[in-house]
Amino acid sequence: ASGVIFYADSAAEAGYDNVYVFSMVYNGSFLLADLAILAVVLIVLYMVIPSTKEDATLAYVQKFTAEFIGTFVLVFLGCGTAMAVGCDSVNGGGYILTAFAFGLVIVGMAYCIGNVSGCHINPAVSLGVFLRGGIDKKDFIGYVISQILGACFGALLLYIIFKAGTVTDQTGGFGSNGLAGVGGSPLAGCLVEIVLTFIFVLTILGVTSDRFGHGSFGGLVIGLTLTFVHIFGIGLTGTSVNPARSIGPAIFAAINGNTDPISSLWVFIVAPLVGAALAAVVYGLLEKDA
Repeated sequence: ASGVIFYADSAAEAGYDNVYVFSMVYNGSFLLADLAILAVVLIVLYMVIPSTKEDATLAYVQKFTAEFIGTFVLVFLGCGTAMAVGCDSVNGGGYILTAFAFGLVIVGMAYCIGNVSGCHINPAVSLGVFLRGGIDKKDFIGYVISQILGACFGALLLYIIFKAGTVTDQTGGFGSNGLAGVGGSPLAGCLVEIVLTFIFVLTILGVTSDRFGHGSFGGLVIGLTLTFVHIFGIGLTGTSVNPARSIGPAIFAAINGNTDPISSLWVFIVAPLVGAALAAVVYGLLEKDA
């Protein structure tokens, strides 16, 4: 439907006699986002239709839905802010606004969905918690799938809004991550992302540890930590520390004709996961017998 509305005038120019055929061809690349929307609809229907069975399925659905929503909000507002104001480290204004946008999303979501799913909204965080025994394998797999779908849905909405409103994307790539700030070096990019993710996940594991009871300020601490790792990392890699946050914008940057984020995407998947695994191991040693 969106293809017919937005691209009816373009069908003839592209050589298609039938606008519906043109729409299907042009929008075929949105399959993943369409599946995400379908998944949300099915989840909502499941939640509202009464069930006579008592099992753990509803709890899983609620947690996965929370992770989908949280990651969607992170990408939509975090990457959306970067797209709207830019991330020029020389001028600084958009740079700082983007860092705070990501951090403030975490603060808001922590107190919104934290009591449902723990507000990971990040496969790297879920990996760290999984390695520390905080969630089981089924949770981990469901969380990661939900997070990636949520990120893609957030990027899809940004794509539609910026295209329909003819708004200039100040980042040129839907707020995606890249290696331009480190001279195109995958090694430098990996090191930046490993260290920043290590710091971020280590903080999360410490703040949320049941052994020490840090109280209700965990969400604020985690949000501020994400803010300061962004302040350091935006000028280098755009700061990922979150594979899902990188996947969604990279896909839609490619759809829009910019394939650079896709070519370096592996860095922003592998490096954060390595950093999270290291954080889980190190925190286990720090907390042992403490």
